[in-house]
Amino acid sequence: MKKIFAIAWKDAIIRFASSSELLFFIILPVVFTFLLAGGSPSGDEDPRIRLLVVDAARTSISQQIIEELENSTAVYPEIASLEDAQDQFDNRRASAVFIIPVGIDIASLQNGSAEVELLQQPNNLNATVAERAIQTAILRVSSAVSAAQSAVRQREAKHPFASESEKQAYFESSLELAQNIQKDAPQRVNTVEGSTPDAVEYDPRANSSAGQLITWVFIPLFGISALFAYERQQGTLRRLLTTPSHKATFLLGTISGQVAMALVQMLLLVGFGILVMKLNWGREPAALFLILFTSALAAAAFGTTMGTFIKTEGQASGLSIMFGMVFALMGGCWYPLELFPSAIQNAVRILPTTWAMQGMLDLVLRGKGLVDILPEAGVLLGFAVLFFTVGVLRFRYE
Repeated sequence: MKKIFAIAWKDAIIRFASSSELLFFIILPVVFTFLLAGGSPSGDEDPRIRLLVVDAARTSISQQIIEELENSTAVYPEIASLEDAQDQFDNRRASAVFIIPVGIDIASLQNGSAEVELLQQPNNLNATVAERAIQTAILRVSSAVSAAQSAVRQREAKHPFASESEKQAYFESSLELAQNIQKDAPQRVNTVEGSTPDAVEYDPRANSSAGQLITWVFIPLFGISALFAYERQQGTLRRLLTTPSHKATFLLGTISGQVAMALVQMLLLVGFGILVMKLNWGREPAALFLILFTSALAAAAFGTTMGTFIKTEGQASGLSIMFGMVFALMGGCWYPLELFPSAIQNAVRILPTTWAMQGMLDLVLRGKGLVDILPEAGVLLGFAVLFFTVGVLRFRYE
């Protein structure tokens, strides 16, 4: 056991001899995971366009306009101060800013002096959508005022008001009635949602987290082949095997050390997914460990087999990156596998990345448990047994 640990520790020291290894071990995987997950809204995010609203009027009319915007299917209002809204707009962090100035009240709507301000980024589709939503909200509010004014004119034509206070009271009651009728008005457009389920199960956060985890962990595990090539080139492997250490001890120490480092890297990326991306990785700890461990074994076994065919460290490094990228792409780590033609979907079942990705998405995306991921874990274990068998049988020290 001491020899196995010594070999594993030696490989870890070699791997992290340069601090730049941390860039590939955790920094770049985290950056790519975060960036690739940020393009689309997830299930609990509001898909509507963000609209900054500055309410300087703070009147019942301004509140009604904001309430209409909150009911919009196109935008959602976010109240901000004028300084903050202007700063976000100047730095292009907001597509549009809607300013309701002081003086916007019922009287200004009655006499037609009400004016609002809209700041729009040029040639911006979101700003155009926000403009249409604002126009709709203002139209709904002003239409109730217009209806109340019409009611006042008709009443005054038939029976003049005794005083201005009576006229104002009649206007306010008419306005309240018009607003209630407007709220109770039936929908003129009925929306029917299809019941056919989407063939592609996709959450940008879950797919990015699982896919980047596999990509960045499998490439170093495939790089076990470079370790074997380096030891052969330097002659240290032959000298090591002349000692009382057996071939099995060397292989077990090298492979177990790389798998242990891979598990640490996986757990760090899973932790990032839980804490930052709010993914439910930890719902089934036993299932999570099983799929991570079998995935790491399958990748390490493939790297072991590669190491028996490759002659130089340079070849091993290049082929490790190439196989890692191709396996990740074809295994659905970058794009949902359902987007590929059916023939490709069936063909890529020969890749360990396909089964690793499927098992991880079963946990983090589909909410499945230990029993559900046993088939994927079993296939990955089968890959490990097959590749380890080939690698051990073909292993040579020169």
